Amino acid sequence: MTGPVRFEIAEGIAIATIANPPVNALSAALRGALAEAVTRATADPAIRGLVIVAEGRTWIAGADISEFGKPPVAPTLADLIALLDGCPKPVVAAIHAAALGGGLEVAMACTARLIGPAAKLGLPEVKLGLLPGSGGTQRAPRLMGAAPALKLMVQGDPLDAKAAVAAGLADALVEGNLRAAACAHAAKLAGEPLPRPVSQRDEGLGSRDAFEAEAAALAKRAATEPQVAAMIACVRAAFEKPFAEALAEERQAFLDLLQDPRSKALRHVFFAEREAAKIANLPEGTKPRKVERAAVLGAGTMGAGIAMCFANAGIPVRVIETDEAAMKRGLDRIRATYEASVKRGSLTPERRAARMALVEGAVGLDAAGDADIVIEAVFEEMGLKKQVFSTLDKVAKPGAVLASNTSYLDIDEMAAATSRPGDVLGMHFFSPANVMRLLEVVRAKHTAPDALATAAEIGRKLGKVPVVVGVCFGFVGNRMLARRTQQVERLLLEGALPDQVDKALTDFGFRMGPCAMGDLAGLDIGWRIRKATGKRAPVADALVEAGRLGQKTGKGYYLYPEGARAGVPDPDVAALIANVAAQEGVARRAIGQEEILDRLLLPMVNEGARILEEGIAARPGDIDVVWLHGYNWPAWRGGPMHWADARGLKEVFARLTELARQSGDDSLAPAPLLARLVAEDRGFASLR
Repeated sequence: MTGPVRFEIAEGIAIATIANPPVNALSAALRGALAEAVTRATADPAIRGLVIVAEGRTWIAGADISEFGKPPVAPTLADLIALLDGCPKPVVAAIHAAALGGGLEVAMACTARLIGPAAKLGLPEVKLGLLPGSGGTQRAPRLMGAAPALKLMVQGDPLDAKAAVAAGLADALVEGNLRAAACAHAAKLAGEPLPRPVSQRDEGLGSRDAFEAEAAALAKRAATEPQVAAMIACVRAAFEKPFAEALAEERQAFLDLLQDPRSKALRHVFFAEREAAKIANLPEGTKPRKVERAAVLGAGTMGAGIAMCFANAGIPVRVIETDEAAMKRGLDRIRATYEASVKRGSLTPERRAARMALVEGAVGLDAAGDADIVIEAVFEEMGLKKQVFSTLDKVAKPGAVLASNTSYLDIDEMAAATSRPGDVLGMHFFSPANVMRLLEVVRAKHTAPDALATAAEIGRKLGKVPVVVGVCFGFVGNRMLARRTQQVERLLLEGALPDQVDKALTDFGFRMGPCAMGDLAGLDIGWRIRKATGKRAPVADALVEAGRLGQKTGKGYYLYPEGARAGVPDPDVAALIANVAAQEGVARRAIGQEEILDRLLLPMVNEGARILEEGIAARPGDIDVVWLHGYNWPAWRGGPMHWADARGLKEVFARLTELARQSGDDSLAPAPLLARLVAEDRGFASLR
């Protein structure tokens, strides 16, 4: 047998070796070769059993994503699994590495599963907006119990080898020669009555009450994530229907999810994240620089959070301040954050100690001299930042990556303060830096390719989702956010109230609205930026000047009685807004939720089109990833550019045109790229 599976026979046991690099995905060719192996082993009377092993870094990683959206090719995965389930001879899966999604479904249809220490077993389809569609919702509950199986599917994270055996997904962990152990086990099973297929082990479902309790705990997610609701229904069917009927229900649910717009959005997110990891126009063969030590300049909230990211990743980091007191406050802040994690039970005291041992404090920029990467997190003031980079130019070692954590400012201007602009770039972390996953990696005019590759690679090591962007005020995320913020201000002046504006976005799927978010961050932050740049926001400025800075003062857009975290509408704010509107000469009116939502989101999409046309973002999906991981855009909406495509660019164009006409605001007029795509009957997705 040639192709993706090698077939051999040793002492009456057939061995099918999967060799379908890079990840042994279940392509049509692999499915066909495995089906042929099962058929051959079944038909040959000299063969007593079959062992399925694999080469490479995975056992079977799951479906072949290149086949997504295409007509099925026989044998389907369901056909292969039916062959395994009905095989009259023992089939042993010898799993040395990851068996995920369809790969685990193949393994669960085998008679037995032996695994090596590096094995990982999981059903991650939830992350694609899907459910296991080839028996996973039926066999996993019969192996490990319905409640644990539902949890495994909904979380989407794999179990390591020991956990998989403890859960019942695997029969045994083999520390030695896995192939030999699997062959021996197949021979042993061949000499005994064949165990019932997993499909017939209904007693393994466990407690119905435990399952229903797990399902009830997932009700909130099920309301917005159709794949979660479908998983609950399919596992419930395992209790209520014969296996074949429940299997048919699972298949129909899978097909329905393929067409569900929320599920499509989640698949878009999956592929967009993969694409964002590819740096556009990076010379082939570019390798990142070695990073063994880091330095962070500034021990405030952001600096401390960035330092924690390095410590969490096992990279020694030095936190540098201008004086001992500030440095000590920063270290205390880091220590307190870790202590809170220990109290919550998310971090052991031993790991806390290990991480703190990687963090040291220092005073003066000379302390950055031995760092391989230096990230400044000082105040957002260009003069100060240029001074910092000028000094780093003298003290940092040759080849060190010099990064700014600026949210808005021009990296090229900072780089010009050095004699080595090739080492300079932006690494924009999002607050809190030790929690938020997005990292905007800002490629400046002269940034060297290997410096850029280093920043992206370090981002991944820190557990971030790095997205490479270009230089402009606010980069991608904050530049688009500025358009939304502008509309918030105008909506309030024209007649909306903060709770109405926030409700439009929370109903859309955001966790918080812009007014509540402003109160949480502190309204004085934006006020200071506006004062420094000569801009104004009449309502927001009036709130700050009235002492309403947000949660920290107990009042902002909302009132926070007795230190409450959730704000309540305040009549004083309604009166303040009405007074400001009168001063600005704006006649107020009732504004509906549909108009509020359009005015908050469509200008962002329009700005996204400008960002793409200017080359600030390489792909529409990169913009979506920025908003998903930096601004909590609901994943089931896919990101602003995907959402615009799903709504229809013709409608987006028409609505923006109307908003521009009504408001007299030329910035709302459709961007040239948007107009061109509409004229050509294309979507943003065509720009990949």
